[in-house]
Amino acid sequence: MLQLSLIRQQPAFVKERLLVKNFDASAAVDSIGLLDEKRKNLQLELESAQAGLNAISREIGQLMAKGEKELAEEKKQEVALIKAGLSPLQEALDETDSQLQQILVTLPNLPSPEVPPGKKPEDNVIVREGGAWPKLPENPLAHWDLAKKYNLIDLDLGNKITGSGFPVYISKGAKLQRALVQYFLDYNTAAGFTEYQPPLVVNEASAFGTGQLPDKEGQMYFVPEDKLYLIPTSEVPLTNMLRDMILKEKELPVKMTAFTPCFRREAGSYGKDVRGLNRLHQFDKVEIVQIVHPDKSYSALDEMVWHVEKLLQSLNLPYRILRLCGGDMSFASAITYDFEVYSAAQQKWLEVSSVSNFENFQTNRMKIRFKDNQGKMQLLHSLNGSSLALPRILACLLENNQQPDYISLPEVLHGYFGDEKLKAVGR
Repeated sequence: MLQLSLIRQQPAFVKERLLVKNFDASAAVDSIGLLDEKRKNLQLELESAQAGLNAISREIGQLMAKGEKELAEEKKQEVALIKAGLSPLQEALDETDSQLQQILVTLPNLPSPEVPPGKKPEDNVIVREGGAWPKLPENPLAHWDLAKKYNLIDLDLGNKITGSGFPVYISKGAKLQRALVQYFLDYNTAAGFTEYQPPLVVNEASAFGTGQLPDKEGQMYFVPEDKLYLIPTSEVPLTNMLRDMILKEKELPVKMTAFTPCFRREAGSYGKDVRGLNRLHQFDKVEIVQIVHPDKSYSALDEMVWHVEKLLQSLNLPYRILRLCGGDMSFASAITYDFEVYSAAQQKWLEVSSVSNFENFQTNRMKIRFKDNQGKMQLLHSLNGSSLALPRILACLLENNQQPDYISLPEVLHGYFGDEKLKAVGR
């Protein structure tokens, strides 16, 4: 959530920056300014009335002490009149504050100055490319055909049990999935990230804190009876672990990692781009989160981008890093780098990670703060990234490493998986 003080002091700047995200905030910012002024006036009026009430109450005590009961009774009537006026004032203040908050939470985060303008994925900027390009056999298979050939994944069985977008991993497919998860976690913990196993459902306050509500309410699975949401990513429970906390500078940075299933309704997703593992309703992901000093969040961002890039390099996959344009960024992000891996069999780029700096947008919602050297309370900054998302990584590993009778595996996975290759059934 944007800080009210920023909108109050620089309304034109806020409007200008949000246009980079193709968000016209003029009406909202103007309304916030008017409501903020109304709230301040009501607060002053309420405080003035309360001060007058306190003064008269003290005067009544003095009159009673002098035995001037008649005058004291007259003053009590004044007190009653003032008290009668306090309630409407408080109600008006509460209503104004509620209206202010309702508009404030609709404003997305301001994009960083480094964010390029644009409205669609084609406007994203390629920062760099790397990795090894595969040499495929003649007539290479897409991962959904490879999954059948090597008995790794049954998409039809998942559809029978639950519905489309819920695959069943079988035998060596399940083992490879588990090997990838363990490798990613080990890689992250070796870099100083503490591993957690968080809940897979969160309450409304948690979903609001990281910006899923009210922006992505329709994309989350909801349990009405308990008013709980299935997590779309472990970023939500991880970051909320620090909600309403005041940290010490010596505790920074806080670095967390977790493996969880992720649940996304992906309403409206259909067609060839969602075939196989390309887009699922349930998928596994290893996440990294950092809570850092505001002066160090962009160096932390560079560190996290480098961290994910080295992970992709270890898998020998062709990749590229994109700096997202304003129109392709999330509601809460100040800047985002997407990592895409090239799927040689499908001849397309697949997103496998997003690394974002949210600055103080999330921490303002969650009140994650610290005291600086002068004792002043400040908001911390939050960052998160995928390290990595499993489905598309698995799809690209299968497609890019296929040979006529086997699929080779990257060397870093040999020890985790227990073999150097996947062999066709019966071989």
